[in-house]
Parts: sequence; structure tokens; C-alpha cells
Amino acid sequence: MGKFDGKVVMITGGARGQGRSHALTFAGEGADIAFCDIASQLDTVPYPMATPDDLQETIRLVEDLDRRCVAATADVRDRGQIDGFAEQARTELGRIDFCLANAGIFTFSTVAEMDDHTWTQTIDTNLTGVFHAMRAVLPAMVEQGFGRIVATSSMAGKLGFPNVAHYCAAKWGVIGLVKSVAREVAGNGITINAICPTTVGTPMIQNEAAYKLFLPDSEAPTREDAEPAFQTLNPIPVPWVEPVDISNAMVFLCSDEARYITGETIAVAAGQNANNAG
Repeated sequence: MGKFDGKVVMITGGARGQGRSHALTFAGEGADIAFCDIASQLDTVPYPMATPDDLQETIRLVEDLDRRCVAATADVRDRGQIDGFAEQARTELGRIDFCLANAGIFTFSTVAEMDDHTWTQTIDTNLTGVFHAMRAVLPAMVEQGFGRIVATSSMAGKLGFPNVAHYCAAKWGVIGLVKSVAREVAGNGITINAICPTTVGTPMIQNEAAYKLFLPDSEAPTREDAEPAFQTLNPIPVPWVEPVDISNAMVFLCSDEARYITGETIAVAAGQNANNAG
């Protein structure tokens, strides 16, 4: 038996990377899976985003675990699309017990040079998208008297980093949103928390544009070139953690063992958070 037999989890940004890992980890614990993904390219994002083929592959992998899977192409910036997907998930799978607000993008610019479009696309995806996911599931969770919501923030939601101020602003905002909504629904059997990863070994980080953030003088830095630079972030000597490390923390926050944990941030950060107060 799994921890989540008979439960249903909704995941945003589930076609690959952390989202796919969450889908497979929760399916392995017995949950049925509903996930969405934009599965197309945004013009400010400097690395290839998920594709329809990635979405179909996640469906296949979940179904190979003998779990039901509902998937759709949906953009978290569009409240109507996310509301519609949540309704589809409830109709086809019967309920939503857990929501993992995972979808996010990573774009780069100094504030002095940043255009409005880059700012808006990042904030709308990484912060407003979390609000849309929460809003899509909360009324039904309140009605059923149970729910677990886990949002993906970042260590960039606890610190400041140059060239990604818009990303940091969104991830700090996610923490404030989580803490506020956790207090609103604490009496309804619902917990809401955030996970703050250090860098994670997914396509969002494993690309030349991200490597150049740390190696600006290198013309074409490789993964091997970037590893020592990324490792400087983490007291545990690893350049990045793996998606399953984040998935395991999400499993804990959705489990009965975490029933009294709400409004919190959990850093899965290889020690990067050790010098911070919270």
C-alpha cells in the first residue's frame, strides 16, 4: 500500500523536470495524477521549454505505474484555463486532495536593462500562476474539509541574486502568499506550504544561458565547466540537487506526518539556507 492510495494530486508544470518527478513519485505512492503544462515556448525564456511530446511521455510513465492520469495543455497565467483544468480533474478523477503549484520559468536580465515584457512574463508565471492554482482548488478543498497545497518557491525567495531580480521577486511573493493563505484556511483541514530548493538538475538549469550567469566570461560554458561554480552555493558539496529530492519533500508535506505543518518554508538546499534566520 502507498501513502496516497485513493488520493488525487493536481500538478502544474508536469510535463518534465520537477513536475514529472512529482507525478511519478506521487503515483508510486498510489495517487492518481492530474497535471497540466503550457508545453510550448515563451519568447523570453532562453532555453527549450517542455513540448507536447514531453507531456505525452509523462502520461505514459504514470500509466505504466498503473495509475489514472488526466493531462491537459494549460497556461498557469490564464485563470480560466487553470480553473477549467481543475474542473476536468475533479470530473474525471472524482476529487483533488493535493495541489502542487510547480510551474515556473527562469529568465535573466539586470533591472536597468529589463523590459516590461520580461518582468511580466516571469511574475505572471511564477507568482500569479501559483495564485491561479490555489484559487482553482481551494473552494472544493474547503467544502470537502481537507487539502494539501505545496508551492515551489526557491532559495531565490529567501535571498537576492543579481540578474534575476524579477525571479527573486516572484519567489519571495510565493512565500508571502503561502503564509497568508495558510492562515485563511487553517480551520478547514487544509495545509499550505512552500519548498525552497537550491538549484535543481533540470533543463531550467542545465542550459548554456544559466551556466553563463555564473561564468559570464566563458563563450560557451558546458555542464562540466559550470559544476564548480554552482557548487559554491551549497555547503554540501554538490552543484545541484535532483528533482526527486524536491518530490520527496512534497510527499512529506502532503502526508499525515505533516498534518500540523502549515505556512512554512522547507529548504531543500544542500545547506544553502544554513546562514539564514528562517
